[in-house]
Amino acid sequence: MSAAVVSLALFAAILHATWNAFLRTGSDRLWTVTVMSLAGTIVALPFVFIYPLPASSAWLYIVLSACLQVGYSIFLVAAYRNGELGQVYPIVRGTVPLLVTVGGFLLAGDRLDTYQTAGVVLVAAGIMSLSLGKGRAATSSILFALATGAIIAAYATVDAIGVRQSGHTGAYTAWVVVIYGALLPMIFVLVRGKLVIDIRSPETLKALGGGVVALIAYGVVIAAFALGPAGPITALRETSVVFAALIGWLFLGETLTPRRVLACTVVVLGAICLGF
Repeated sequence: MSAAVVSLALFAAILHATWNAFLRTGSDRLWTVTVMSLAGTIVALPFVFIYPLPASSAWLYIVLSACLQVGYSIFLVAAYRNGELGQVYPIVRGTVPLLVTVGGFLLAGDRLDTYQTAGVVLVAAGIMSLSLGKGRAATSSILFALATGAIIAAYATVDAIGVRQSGHTGAYTAWVVVIYGALLPMIFVLVRGKLVIDIRSPETLKALGGGVVALIAYGVVIAAFALGPAGPITALRETSVVFAALIGWLFLGETLTPRRVLACTVVVLGAICLGF
């Protein structure tokens, strides 16, 4: 991979951990993630008129990615209900390369080399360390985090294929974000009855800011997918678990125990082994 692709993947990792911190601190996280989706839509909407339409073969991937990201948002909100950023986020992100690799082995007959085998063991060990013992997140949060990781693995695969089918990275990203930003508020209204947004509220401003950061993070990783191989890029992006642990400690008042630091480091090392 080129230095540009590596830089994009690491930048996306920092941004991804940051917008998760915005979500984790929201007083009503389903409302927060919904307003975040609207912020992304507002920013992305002009680009669907500026950029050329994606190729017809890409539309299935665009719609599927948007739907998967709606499910991802809902499950992530549930995961944070009883778990800290530094606990839930590493489980979510570590699950992604683990499932992709194990799924390839079980379903596609892929053979695991030494590095991939080591990666599976390391990621599994890191996730178990965060999921077991004193101070762990609630069982419900762990299960929702694992399910969230599975959805991420699905839409990352869809995006890696779809962006190459689309013929234009920016157009693909813009349409996914706009469709996602239309679907999630619809679901919120179905569940809650109405969506109330006070533009002067600090919570609204924080959610809108988080939405912009999330949009940039998504656009950056899509650009990386367009320039390099999906496996290594996905692996490098999982370094976000370290950034999430640091953000949780520095800004959210979460405990940064040696065990949690070690678990996050093990997850990152495993993800890198799986990607490369």
